[in-house]
Amino acid sequence: MLVVDRVPESFLTRLSGLGFTIDYRPGVTREELLQGLNGYHVLVFRGRLRIDRAVMDSSPSLRVLARYGVGLDNVDVEYAVSRGLAVVNAPGASAASVAELTLGLLIALHRSLYQHIDSVKRGVWSKSAFLGRELRGKTLGVVGFGRVGRLVARYASCLGMRVLVHDVVDASREAREAGAEQVGFWELLESSDAVTLHVPLTPQTRRMISWRELAAMKDGAFLVNTSRGEVVDAEALLASLDCLGGAALDVLEEEPPRSETLRRLVAHPKVIVTPHIGAETVEAQERIGEELAHAIAEAVERL
Repeated sequence: MLVVDRVPESFLTRLSGLGFTIDYRPGVTREELLQGLNGYHVLVFRGRLRIDRAVMDSSPSLRVLARYGVGLDNVDVEYAVSRGLAVVNAPGASAASVAELTLGLLIALHRSLYQHIDSVKRGVWSKSAFLGRELRGKTLGVVGFGRVGRLVARYASCLGMRVLVHDVVDASREAREAGAEQVGFWELLESSDAVTLHVPLTPQTRRMISWRELAAMKDGAFLVNTSRGEVVDAEALLASLDCLGGAALDVLEEEPPRSETLRRLVAHPKVIVTPHIGAETVEAQERIGEELAHAIAEAVERL
């Protein structure tokens, strides 16, 4: 087994206990991976490297691709399946951490926490400079009602928010159980005081929030994205900030940001950006390791 990104020691210990021989080489470059993957049966990676046809074809011995995390958008899953490779991840392990971060970002936006913290650190006592808003009584629109979206809806409902949800499948019963109501996409955008995104990256969700969608949102509404950066059109968001209350983004289309548009978005006073930390908690990382080790062992047994 080759592990090419940093993972907790407990994950490596768990795999060793299952009988795997591990070559731990965090930080391996793509070129090194292409030249050195042959001979390994399992590849463990995070989101740093693109695991595409070239990588898979470089190793006839490869049998299992294991993503240490949730998203598989850096993996050519279709080609992997055609090659007979098992592709495993840990889809439920970080849901609570991502949901909690989402609520934290919502609170930070509504109470101007970033501006206050920055002002005080610069020696400015900003008590009356930024007037905040309560979450209680506001309407939250949750786009994507999977593991994370359902937790966010429950948390927000407990805080006294009215919660609207949208999903491509009928989740009306689950929505009611979470204290929410399932509505159409455009109704959600037009009715919500804040919109939070919890969808996978697919051809259908790429830039699903763009010019038209942002224009449909209420003046002064907030946008939170803790799903995938490509879900939001950064250029459209940057141009729409005069009408929005602000945006909080844990994900960007480029990480770290390199384009001029993303650099301007990150620097904008109405925008909070965190460096893709949704799953970066002790608890989530431990759960990912436990869930993924089990998935790897099961995949190997089936070979």
